[in-house]
Amino acid sequence: MPNVEHVARAHAFRQMHHGSPALLLPNAWDAVSARLFEEAGFRAVATTSGGLAWSLGYADGEGAPWSEVVAATRRIVRVVHVPVSADIESGFGGTASDVFNNVVEIIGAGVVGINIEDSDLRTKGTLRSLEDATERVRAARRAAEHAGVPIVINARTDVFHVNAGPESERPAEALRRAHAYLEAGADCIFLFGHPELSVVAELAGTIKAPVNIVGRPGMPDMSELERLGIARVSTAGGAAMATLATVRDVAQSLFETRGFDRLTSNVKRTDLQQWFAR
Repeated sequence: MPNVEHVARAHAFRQMHHGSPALLLPNAWDAVSARLFEEAGFRAVATTSGGLAWSLGYADGEGAPWSEVVAATRRIVRVVHVPVSADIESGFGGTASDVFNNVVEIIGAGVVGINIEDSDLRTKGTLRSLEDATERVRAARRAAEHAGVPIVINARTDVFHVNAGPESERPAEALRRAHAYLEAGADCIFLFGHPELSVVAELAGTIKAPVNIVGRPGMPDMSELERLGIARVSTAGGAAMATLATVRDVAQSLFETRGFDRLTSNVKRTDLQQWFAR
């Protein structure tokens, strides 16, 4: 039987995708980044596949061993009280059966949502066939039913990310895939890449489910994105990369100046110790 609190968090996370305000979902890469997002006041956190892989010493694109991804995700769930969604890329498996088993396992780590994408990571810059991608979403939904936890499946289409086909045909292809993924059991559609916001707004008005995009510098704020019909905005690897840029600056300053002025911080060691005391 699933844990009652786990199921309750799943229902709470699902509700966040409907109504106002739109869900701003930061992507963490380890336990401490997740806890910092929670302390800032976010209602939920997700993982970033890139940031998590880099923190483990592997490249993004299912480069990290699945067992390490699950262990890192479990640590994130352990230290926060808000719902956690996991980016599982294209499922970390060659078959839909593998996806089923992996989703059961990641739900067991305590997550209440997943991202699953339709890029074919075996061949960079290409999409899986619609049949293959749809069967993976269907397997994820079966896994959720098997586990007894109503996770939110955020089906990511990379039509705009890999620039699939002629530009004029991409919105129609994204819509075709969105409909298929929703029919297979997805709850939310992730339009990944850099589509024009006018295109996103048009698709959001047509897709009968919440739509997710990535927030990037230079974009309108959340209130404007919500006005365009966008229900969920995540940060992907943005926060991880911004953090790494700061670490690089500190490292360069320390090496070049041989001084310690860049080691100032408004994060208190006592807070960190208290967060993780067991």
